[in-house]
Amino acid sequence: MNQKKELETENRGPLKGVRIVDLTAVVFGAYATQVLGDMGADVIKVEAPSPTGGGGQGGDIMRWPGHLPEGASPDLGPIFRTINRNKRSVLLDLASAEGRAALLKIVATADVIASNIRYAAMKKLGLSYEDIKAVKPDIIFVHAAGYGSDGPYAGLPAYDDLIQAGSGAADLLGRMDGDPKPRYIPTIMADKVSGLFMVSAVTAALFHKERTGEGQFVEVPMLEAVTSFVLAEHFYDQVYDPPTGGWTYGRITNPDRRPYKTLDGHIGLLPYSDKQWQQFFEVAGKPGVYTDDPRFNTYRARTQNIRELYAMIEELTETKTTDEWLALLKPLSIPVVKMNCLDDLKSDPHLEAVGFFGRYEHPHAGGYFALKPPVRFSGSPSSIRRHPPRLGEQTAEVLREAGMSDAEIARLAGDAAKG
Repeated sequence: MNQKKELETENRGPLKGVRIVDLTAVVFGAYATQVLGDMGADVIKVEAPSPTGGGGQGGDIMRWPGHLPEGASPDLGPIFRTINRNKRSVLLDLASAEGRAALLKIVATADVIASNIRYAAMKKLGLSYEDIKAVKPDIIFVHAAGYGSDGPYAGLPAYDDLIQAGSGAADLLGRMDGDPKPRYIPTIMADKVSGLFMVSAVTAALFHKERTGEGQFVEVPMLEAVTSFVLAEHFYDQVYDPPTGGWTYGRITNPDRRPYKTLDGHIGLLPYSDKQWQQFFEVAGKPGVYTDDPRFNTYRARTQNIRELYAMIEELTETKTTDEWLALLKPLSIPVVKMNCLDDLKSDPHLEAVGFFGRYEHPHAGGYFALKPPVRFSGSPSSIRRHPPRLGEQTAEVLREAGMSDAEIARLAGDAAKG
């Protein structure tokens, strides 16, 4: 678990050769561009200096929260480190003529520009799609928006909390447990789901460009993305016109759909087929439940009585230890897993075996764990090639690649330091 890993030196990812200029911050865009970076893209993260000048907390706001180890650079907080590897940071004041000009030089070398700056602000900066396209005609311009541009909410600020509230996500827990108090799902769900939509949008636009040579403007609106995510199953009988029933897939909003208690912990358990339910009741010592109880002995009956069925499960699982249940159910291919608390994840035997938590040594922040890219490509693997960057760490390097002289870079750096 604690064995140190080295950064990979070879990039063989499927997006090798693709350059992305990343004007996103916080989680939505940063999560997406890290996935693209893991896949081999050269991600150039453009960050703004502190508005008050040198020494302020400029750049991506997620650089700063968290409890850092002693001696670590303060601009490398834990969330930032988790979603900003495989990127190079460039510090530019886009409100200045010089900063804008430098950005356009970088864009001229790129395939994609991604931004979650409100589009009205991008226009004001002279960085609309039309402005960018004038410099790079085949650019793919990806705008990460809160709301689609053709609706009445267009241009309004959006954060994860707002989108969970607006998409119906905050209504789900109450429908499960009967507590009428709306609640947010305790993860930055809307940002991350929208980020995955953004990844698919970028890769699809790159494929279109590969076939046609055409760039395009791509809008990824959070409200629409997350609402479609929530309603994939929860539209349910409301999908018909007129509706044949209510909202939500009852199996998912069943309050007894949860990890089940054992003698010494909890397990996730989901017999699914008729055969699996029959085998489960047999090994649990209650074979008659499946064969004799008309509420549960067919798929349709179980679906109609799923709440009673799930309530019954824990009465049975409490009779054995977690390991006893795993030993009984795994050979029968009945879906079962030991429930992990967050504290258990680093020692989970499967995650350990696949090297999910890799320990790296950051030159400016010491030891840290990076999460392994979860998707496997047999011929073009994802990789971790760069540590999360310090604020502006690669400014000079990237600007030289864009054709700027050392004197121009020095003047630009001076202007950025002034704020």
